[in-house]
Amino acid sequence: MGRVLKAYLLKVAGRVQRVGYRRHVLELGQELELAGYVRNEKDGTVTIFAQGDEETLNRFMEALKTPPPPAKIKKIEIAETRPKPNLKHFQIRYSKLADELQEGFGAMQAIFYTYWEEFRDYRGEFRDYRNEFRDFRNEFRDFRGEFRDFRNEFRDFRGEFRDFRGEFNDFRNEFRDFRDEFRDYRMEFREFVNRMDAFVERVTKVLEALTEQSKRSMEILEVVARDSRETREMLLEALKMLKEVASKASP
Repeated sequence: MGRVLKAYLLKVAGRVQRVGYRRHVLELGQELELAGYVRNEKDGTVTIFAQGDEETLNRFMEALKTPPPPAKIKKIEIAETRPKPNLKHFQIRYSKLADELQEGFGAMQAIFYTYWEEFRDYRGEFRDYRNEFRDFRNEFRDFRGEFRDFRNEFRDFRGEFRDFRGEFNDFRNEFRDFRDEFRDYRMEFREFVNRMDAFVERVTKVLEALTEQSKRSMEILEVVARDSRETREMLLEALKMLKEVASKASP
C-alpha cells in the first residue's frame, strides 16, 4: 500500500521577499524530498505549494517559521488543497526577468544592510576595545616602569649579594684560619698537658722522697736530743761530784 499524499497551500507574510527566503524554502523542500513550488506575489507575500506525507509536511511547515536572517515571518496562512501528482520535485517559480533582477539586488541590499547594522554594533564594540586597549597600554607603561624599577632593584640586590658572597668567602677563609689555629692550639695544649702530667709525676716522687727523708731526719734529731739530755745529766752529776770532792778536800 502506497503512502497517502497530502498537499497544502501556504501564504507567508512578513519580510520574505528580496531576503533569500525562497532559496530557504527550496532547500527545505528538497531536503525533505517534497514536491511543490515557491513563488513571490505582487503584494509582497510568498506562496508555497507542498505535497507529501503528513509527517514530512508538518516538519516542513514548522521549519518555515524560523528562517535565517534577515528574513522575518509575520504570519503564515495554511490551507489544505488537492495534490498534484504530476509534480515530482520542489522548485522556485520565477517571475519576470526584471522582477527577478530586482529580487536579487534587493536580497543583496537587505544582506548588506544587515551586515552594516552588525558592523555598526561591532564598530561600537571596537571603540570600546580600543579604549580598553588604550587603558591596557597605559597600564603596560606603568608595568614597564615598575619592571624597570624592579630590574634596577634586582641589580642592586645582585650587587649586594655579590658583596655578601665576598664577605662570606672572607669569613669562610677566616674560619678556616681559626680552625687551623685552634688545631695548633689543641696540639700544643695536648703537649702541655702531657708535660704537666710528667712534671706532676716527678714532683710527686720528689715529695715522697723528701717526706721519707724528713721522717729519717726527725728520728735522728730525736736521738740527738735524747743523747744530749743524757750527756747533760751526766755532766751535771759529774760537776756535783767534783763539788763534793772539792768541799771535802778543803781545810
